Amino acid sequence: MTTLPGAPAPPGTTTAETVPAPAPPGPTTSTVPTPAPARALAPDLARGVMLLAIGFAHAPLFVTSVDRGPAVANAIADLFHVLFVGNHARPMFAFLFGYALVQLLDRRLARGESWVSARKLLRRRGWWLMAIGFAHTVALVPIDILAVYGFGAVLLTGLLRRGDRALLWTAGLTLIPATAVIGAVLWFPLSQGVSTYTKGSVAAGARGFGELLVERTLVWPFSVLSVIVTVVPGIALGMWAARRRILDEPERHRSLLIRFAVISTTLSVAGGLPAGLLQIGVWNGAPDAAVWAAAMAQPLTGYAGGIGMAALVALVAIRASRSRGRLTTMVEALGQRSMTFYLFQSVVFVLVFYPYGLGLQDDLGLAAATGVAALTWLGSLVLADVMRRVRHRGPAEILLRRLAYR
Repeated sequence: MTTLPGAPAPPGTTTAETVPAPAPPGPTTSTVPTPAPARALAPDLARGVMLLAIGFAHAPLFVTSVDRGPAVANAIADLFHVLFVGNHARPMFAFLFGYALVQLLDRRLARGESWVSARKLLRRRGWWLMAIGFAHTVALVPIDILAVYGFGAVLLTGLLRRGDRALLWTAGLTLIPATAVIGAVLWFPLSQGVSTYTKGSVAAGARGFGELLVERTLVWPFSVLSVIVTVVPGIALGMWAARRRILDEPERHRSLLIRFAVISTTLSVAGGLPAGLLQIGVWNGAPDAAVWAAAMAQPLTGYAGGIGMAALVALVAIRASRSRGRLTTMVEALGQRSMTFYLFQSVVFVLVFYPYGLGLQDDLGLAAATGVAALTWLGSLVLADVMRRVRHRGPAEILLRRLAYR
């Protein structure tokens, strides 16, 4: 995805998957990507920042024990993860993915394609994302999100023809089961006084590549089906926001973005604090009802916090677009190649943590794993900037384009 995964640019903008070429005269139903002069900054910045959040969320899952290392550092990292990372990265990703679906649809319709042709393209991209996600899971790690969003594109593309009310009702109604599913998963470790990362660990332990491959292949379909319900609210809200070009034109929506960013961040921190205190052992002896309430409040408010992150980045983009510094350019380049560098993260984590790599799964704790995620993101920034300089779109983006645009 130029965007993760394969996210398109808004109408009249250039995607990282697009090869500039003159469009044929008159209406067409060709699926060849078309050129455009410029690209909105905020969506790419948001995708670049999103990769940092995803890295923070995934890296600790690769260690066998999050308690290794300095206890104070681990406790601080634990609270940080509950308040700003856990169940925040996924909604942000879902929101940006839904936003991207509208961008791509608008772009195809603007060049004269029919709804049927554009719908087929979106769903074909979704199927190929599922295939890439399957390969990613089998070859690397069992925490793939590409297949989930590919499946989301296949299922939800029809919503793009529905009105705003349908989008908001879809988001609202699916938020209930989504929160219940995540809350139940969170409740179990909280009620046992165990880290959520310990329960969700994907550490290899003593298993070799072949054993892990078989296990991942068997579990993959169930993983996709169990996660899809949790991303629908964010995708629907992203579609709604894209129709208003909120990230494409952040200056025009500045007041809305400020209000939402402040309210959602405050709500997210307040909603996640009880779970955070339980997680780090500060709130001991909480009654069962309180643990249940904390487990449900954290993911519910996390939806607001994750989407609020995108609003915060859009506000930063207003200023950054006036005088783009080096860091802005690098994060933008990363966001334009976010699918490539999402996969790159998995490669790094396998090499660092798994026994057939450096085997650090038994040596690092939560704080150290969080540091590995940060260093991986910084390395991704440098590599993405090199790709920008040599005008390389990213191997994953090129692959998806070749597969989807027949």
